[in-house]
Amino acid sequence: MNPAVELEHVSKRFRLHDERPHSFQEALIRTLHRNGESRSYDLWVLRDLNLIIPAGHTVGVIGSNGAGKSTLLKLVSRILEPTLGRVQTYGRVAGLLEVGTGFHPDLTGRENIYLNGSILGLKRSEITRRFDSIVAFSGIGPFLDVPVRHYSSGMYMRLGFAIATSVDADILLIDEVLAVGDQAFQAQCLDRIRELQRQGVTILLVTHDLNTVRQFCTTALWLENGQVRAEGPVEEVVGRYLNQTWRSIGTPSVDGTGRRWGSGEAQIVSVRFCDANGQEQDLFYTGEPFMARIAYHASHRIEWPAFGVAIYRTDGAHVNGPNTTTSGYDIPYIEGGGVIEYVIPNLPLLAGSYEFSAAIYDYYSRHPYDHHHRMYTFRVGQKDLKEREGTVYIPSTWRHQVGEPV
Repeated sequence: MNPAVELEHVSKRFRLHDERPHSFQEALIRTLHRNGESRSYDLWVLRDLNLIIPAGHTVGVIGSNGAGKSTLLKLVSRILEPTLGRVQTYGRVAGLLEVGTGFHPDLTGRENIYLNGSILGLKRSEITRRFDSIVAFSGIGPFLDVPVRHYSSGMYMRLGFAIATSVDADILLIDEVLAVGDQAFQAQCLDRIRELQRQGVTILLVTHDLNTVRQFCTTALWLENGQVRAEGPVEEVVGRYLNQTWRSIGTPSVDGTGRRWGSGEAQIVSVRFCDANGQEQDLFYTGEPFMARIAYHASHRIEWPAFGVAIYRTDGAHVNGPNTTTSGYDIPYIEGGGVIEYVIPNLPLLAGSYEFSAAIYDYYSRHPYDHHHRMYTFRVGQKDLKEREGTVYIPSTWRHQVGEPV
């Protein structure tokens, strides 16, 4: 597969200086302690990054604050140049990196559409052709001729996103901007991202919302201290990141195996697999109902939790990973005991053994209360079904026509 972005031994250094003193007293103290000399030091934000991002992939870039995520996107967009190494992109790059980037505060929304579009490489005639759709998507029509310094951060983001996603870019960079704006517009943005994915646009998405990474990204990239800690399948990288995050603040794997972690305010008590009649079993057949009953207990009231599950083949292949939030089944709160049921009316899995994960998180899937990773197993058999190859049964038919093709 052809690359869209390549980084070869890329490092980025910033030279930082002491801040100016804010008072005469502070200046005097600094003079006495430092002999009047101003000090500076080097901060290496990225160190020796080697990455190849294939064309058409959507990569979720995750990591703690200061890990180098935003700097990575600025290097790809050419806002910054690397101190060492080489950054190569293939195709037109558009980005929405910070709210207000590319806008002049004294110009109106209308004027900034042309300014921002030209920065992204569009001719004036191309911007004019896209103008009405940009305004319609952004929803700033009543404020089109108002200087953007009067815009809210949400309005900035709406307009910037509308422009960045209308330039027919080959590579789109998005840095945490989906956290701004109301829920309806966030949904509108996510729909636009899906459309760009279908068009084969390469997307780098920096976000702290791991739910969005799970839902939209083909791969994940975990940066820590300016270096790549993990890269690969989303669930695997996100799981490692969360495990490390909670270990670092004293919430290690609950059972010592590395398969369970969380803060413990809500805990999974049991996971049972049942048939259509509610009878517990561990053997199911392709096409028949499957239900997982997840019993839990919350030590206190938890607002807007998300229950999630995942199914894996025993070789580690990830089959699915829905949760109540992404499925649109919002739970206002939990307190005390309860049961959540995950029901598949017609199990599409082919014969084999499978592993099952169950978890309770906050609404945005950032905070694990209790995560049981591949701790449960069930088997799938086949009765009259003749298909044996693969993992999932997809109903289909065959046709045969005699004669030369037309």
